[in-house]
Amino acid sequence: MEKLVIEGGKRLQGRVAASGSKNAALPILAACLLAEGTSVIRNVPRLSDVEILLAILRELGCRVERRADGAVEIEVKDESNSTASYELVTKMRASVCVLGPLIGRRRTARVSMPGGCVIGVRPIDLHEKGLSALGARMSLDHGYLVAEVPPGGLQGTDVFLGGAFGSSVTGTTNVLAAAVYANGTTVIESAACEPEVVDLADMLVRMGAKIEGIGSPRLTIEGVKTLKGVEHTIIPDRIEAGTFLAGAAITRGDVTVTGCRPDHLRAATHTLREMGMHLEIGKDTIRAKHPETPLKPVDLTTLVYPGFPTDLQAQFMAALCVADGISVVTEKIYPDRFMHVPELLRMGAELRKTGSTVVVHGVPHLVGAPVRASDLRASAALILAGCAAWGDTEVHEIHHVDRGYERIEEKLNGLGAGIQRVK
Repeated sequence: MEKLVIEGGKRLQGRVAASGSKNAALPILAACLLAEGTSVIRNVPRLSDVEILLAILRELGCRVERRADGAVEIEVKDESNSTASYELVTKMRASVCVLGPLIGRRRTARVSMPGGCVIGVRPIDLHEKGLSALGARMSLDHGYLVAEVPPGGLQGTDVFLGGAFGSSVTGTTNVLAAAVYANGTTVIESAACEPEVVDLADMLVRMGAKIEGIGSPRLTIEGVKTLKGVEHTIIPDRIEAGTFLAGAAITRGDVTVTGCRPDHLRAATHTLREMGMHLEIGKDTIRAKHPETPLKPVDLTTLVYPGFPTDLQAQFMAALCVADGISVVTEKIYPDRFMHVPELLRMGAELRKTGSTVVVHGVPHLVGAPVRASDLRASAALILAGCAAWGDTEVHEIHHVDRGYERIEEKLNGLGAGIQRVK
């Protein structure tokens, strides 16, 4: 096991480049199952989640190669296996993103159920609902979700994907990936509008799919017979970029994120301005500079895109721990996503959780302590807190952070942090 040892009290300043988006890379790589020929995907981040998905694609008969320039080549060589095994899927919930492409292209799929998640219940009922509407026969067999398409193929229809907490991103990408091969027209209502869904849809269109309404809650898909391999560059990771901006806030720093998409981060930059941060926004850069006076408290509520992303809630809560006043953080997407709260309390934060809301009483400073990461975004929040805290912090269970951040300690050390990865 590894841990990060962080020397606190370091002010983050300088420039840092955003990596490719994890949440876009996974469904895009899975969608290569749909194509004839070779696809070349660029800006693929080197993450443990990505490596697991690439292993699943190899299991499903793909030739997968990461080139010297970092791009990933994927070519389907053998379509005889349509089973994504428990041993791989159980390592990453998002592996279920192969379900739609398998149903669409191979007309059969057997994907291990992904299991539970520490941030709360994340059911896949919308996936089943949408794929069943297209005509796939869905069943559960000894822990595997099994799908079979009748002889006539998938049939275009109207599919509603609204759920209790909004639209499902992975549910939308799965239904979209299957619908491109359905007979006739499919209309997905209440589709997720996240940039990662747009990125997938843009690639599918370049493959030969016919999709209208990209970026809106209504997607209209006209089924086609074949798709071809393409070259595609994955969008920058808006969550990674937002994490570095939150790092500037909590450490009283001055950080410029390069190679990002400011239009994907409007909710985060709006919140940073409310907190008193000085922002300079360019075409593909965002600079966040601390005002040299205490941060202002804010009320923050996570919502589906274009609202404030749930994947930045923990990082911004960490920053609000040192604001001058009382902030209120409400989680509307995953109401149980507060595993970082008890760990921040260990570092001297003053937090009170009631249901899906946490009241944050700002303190002058946090203090270093041994803490344990519970999930991907909680890991990032604790690392940022450790950078700002007085004294040293040890962050354990850091395999979580490696799922979604490429060389996070190297990037933060490039901004002046003092972080060591040790066994």
